[in-house]
Amino acid sequence: MPEFDVIVLGTGLKECVLSGLMSVNGKKVLHIDCNPYYGGESASISPLEELYKRFQVPAPSTSMGRGKDWNVDLIPKFLLANGQLVKMLLYTEVTRYLDFKVVEGSFVFKGGKLHKVPCTETETQNSDLMGMFDKRRFRKFMSFILNFEENDPRTHHDMDPRRTTMRDVFRHFDLGDDVMEFTGHALALHVNDDYLEQPCLTTINRIKLYSESLARYSFSPFLYPLFGLGELPQGFVRLSAVYGNCYMLNRRVDEIVMEGGHVAAVRSEGEVFRCKQLICDPSYVPERVKKAGRIIRVICLLNHPIKNTHDANSCQIIIPQTHLNRKSDIYVCLVSYSHNVATEGKYIAAVSTMVETSNPEKEVQPGLALLEPIMEKFVSVSNLMVPMDDGRRSQIFISRSYDPTTHFETDTEDIMDLYRRITGSEFIFRNPRDGDSDSDE
Repeated sequence: MPEFDVIVLGTGLKECVLSGLMSVNGKKVLHIDCNPYYGGESASISPLEELYKRFQVPAPSTSMGRGKDWNVDLIPKFLLANGQLVKMLLYTEVTRYLDFKVVEGSFVFKGGKLHKVPCTETETQNSDLMGMFDKRRFRKFMSFILNFEENDPRTHHDMDPRRTTMRDVFRHFDLGDDVMEFTGHALALHVNDDYLEQPCLTTINRIKLYSESLARYSFSPFLYPLFGLGELPQGFVRLSAVYGNCYMLNRRVDEIVMEGGHVAAVRSEGEVFRCKQLICDPSYVPERVKKAGRIIRVICLLNHPIKNTHDANSCQIIIPQTHLNRKSDIYVCLVSYSHNVATEGKYIAAVSTMVETSNPEKEVQPGLALLEPIMEKFVSVSNLMVPMDDGRRSQIFISRSYDPTTHFETDTEDIMDLYRRITGSEFIFRNPRDGDSDSDE
């Protein structure tokens, strides 16, 4: 009977990253997916006809060009240039199989119009997101953030990063609600306002990460892979082959075999594969997960860029919750033919948020309004599933469903947390070829 250290069920991004990290750490891994394609719920769909079929929409018109020129992400998201996910891709060397392009801009919707999130000193000066006095205070605030060192109290302005709340930090710099809002949601990328009452350290680090990511490419801190996010799982498949690990697509998973309360094997189509640990997405273990909310996503095909974004071929837009009297932000992201995911001159936008009412489609209306005219739209409402326990007893480690944000920060936190529980140690970024040296790249 074949024996493995780890069996991974599902080829979603999180499962692939963890499988890659386990391979690099010398574990024997078997990867099984019941779908005939890679990517799980975060797959990229191609050709275009396949997307129409999936959403039961009549076939695309000829104006959409060749179906095979399209690669449509079901859950589109961007990567922060300096974020942990990019570091994991570098660590596992999956970057050899990928090409990224910088996203052209990040915007916030406020007072009925789009405003570019300022990236440079000049943009801050010219930004109509803030008044003149706020600009000066914001500059002081940003200089505090960039000089902040967790272990150097001289950089803390007499505030305790583990006790002072973020709200008090904003007060300390005398920043108004408007500035607080775009800083918390567009720079720190928080999904709601809970962070205001929490210790400021996390938010400071998140704004710092945003600024460092920006510093790399200057017009936005986000990256997106050419040919779509489906390239990421495929890169990990190639990586697994390098380490001699197995992938099985289109395989039914019949049973997860338990012995003495922890996982012992997976039974699939008459074969039994033994393992010490199991990693999977929520769809494989419905009895071990619970619903934590619902998400609406609307994928829209366009033949034009979004108005008032300087004709960007790619961008992110955040509509903060307070404008709409909501508890959660609405996210819009745009990619296009310039990323080889659509036919020449066409764009793919997606609008997403947490569902708060019995009419989800009405909730995303403010986002859809920014995209008009829309050629075709595909609406999905899905459950946000989370594991019921940390998996340490059963050794079954379950990822969370993807949230509605348009970036991978929350997903990266989930990967780091899973890694910690699976291995019992923090993930340390070093080049596996460097022996013990602590190089970052």
